[in-house]
Amino acid sequence: MEYVWRERYQALVVAAYAGPALRALYPFTSHWALRLSATARPRLTVVGPCLSAYGDGTYGVGRGIIGQDLGVFTTAREAVALPVHHLPDGLAPVALGG
Repeated sequence: MEYVWRERYQALVVAAYAGPALRALYPFTSHWALRLSATARPRLTVVGPCLSAYGDGTYGVGRGIIGQDLGVFTTAREAVALPVHHLPDGLAPVALGG
């Protein structure tokens, strides 16, 4: 079972990295969720929705951690397409969070 989770989670991370808008942000993960930040650690500036992989083979996109209020998708590619439309305008390259 753990292998299936890792495989789905990896698909989510790979799909997010494939898009230039999301690849330009600082990714961080926790609890099978992928979040994006406009700044790197130590202080993160979270932007866009949270992306989650679920054990049933779906992917959720939501405003909160492990949420799905913005949608549930059957593929990682579909799930990462949504956050691009929820990013704020004028994001600069990732800076050190401090």
